[in-house]
Amino acid sequence: MLSTDALDYHLPPGRIATHPVEPRDAAKLLVLRRDDPGRFEHRTIADLPSLLDPGDRLICNTTRVLPARFRGFREETGGGVTGLYLHDDPTPGVWLAMVKARRHKPGSIIRLLTRETSDAPAAPSPYTLEMLEPVEDPPGAWRLRLRADTLPLPDAPTVLEAVGLTPLPPYILAARKAAHDAGDDGTDREQYQTVFAEPLSCAQPGSVAAPTAGLHFTPRLLEALAARGVARTGITLHVGAGTFKPVETETVEAHPIHAEWCSMSAQAIAEIRQTRQAGHRVVTVGTTSVRTIESYAPLADRGDFPAHLSTRLLLTPGCSFGWTDALLTNFHLPRSTLMALVAAMLQHPDEPPASDGTPVGVLRLKAAYAEAIARGYRFYSFGDAMLIL
Repeated sequence: MLSTDALDYHLPPGRIATHPVEPRDAAKLLVLRRDDPGRFEHRTIADLPSLLDPGDRLICNTTRVLPARFRGFREETGGGVTGLYLHDDPTPGVWLAMVKARRHKPGSIIRLLTRETSDAPAAPSPYTLEMLEPVEDPPGAWRLRLRADTLPLPDAPTVLEAVGLTPLPPYILAARKAAHDAGDDGTDREQYQTVFAEPLSCAQPGSVAAPTAGLHFTPRLLEALAARGVARTGITLHVGAGTFKPVETETVEAHPIHAEWCSMSAQAIAEIRQTRQAGHRVVTVGTTSVRTIESYAPLADRGDFPAHLSTRLLLTPGCSFGWTDALLTNFHLPRSTLMALVAAMLQHPDEPPASDGTPVGVLRLKAAYAEAIARGYRFYSFGDAMLIL
């Protein structure tokens, strides 16, 4: 069992990136090689083509981030309300959303506000949400009935396009507030989206957080990778709010990991198999891509896999990876399942722990984080990255 305390570390003040670097591929890149884990290389994302070989294949999450944050007021009191759309309920016209207000009461009507722009302040929109009932999973979420002043009732992506704000992580919003940085939602919408994000689908509308390793890519970098002979395969995992949920249990394995919708096509599975059979590497872009392909790997090996599934896959040191050969990832929050996943990439499944029982993958990861902190790397969603080969 992996102690949650083993994944803790101290991040000095000011190291949380509140905006991405420009251009995106100018971000710093800490390179680790599993055959020599004590050696660190300091590069940039733009160096990625020279670090990969012709025939290697990038696995990219093509989900699109919804403008899922919303603001409004209670029509009966005028009290302010903020929330985060999670996904549609099975009942038509009903949302599942996190809601923050002074008091939660079934029957309350929330009038949504339009998003503020440089040309117009926020104003009452034609959309309201009726609070129906709380739900157990995730804690703090409610079922809300969407209503419109005029019919027909639009779908969630249409409403959110009018009223929604970019769902930046809480730690970025807090860091901006501390720095008296108001930000600009129009800029955030562009910067908190990958260049390979696909159009929204009404059936599975998108993510409420970005697959952040993908934020580093630019059209120029994709062209350079293609010229190098590095292939690219798209998969989809819609990132949920649970990605920010801290591990509050004594061990990581006891943590109730969140479920996320993911999908792989038969062509994507075939491309991964062909790449590995040819002796090349499957390089996952981000932990969401790892969770997706590792959820599908055992199913595909049995020859029976669904077009999409809900995954609760938890990867910790000692596990085996079916299809993942290398990983590009950002620096993650302490005491998180994402740190556990990255630590698992830094050790062999049968490698014994250190004398104090700590998995060696955790020790190697924390050494890499200490190196990044000492070298001035920026952390979290808009921060720098590491490449494990």
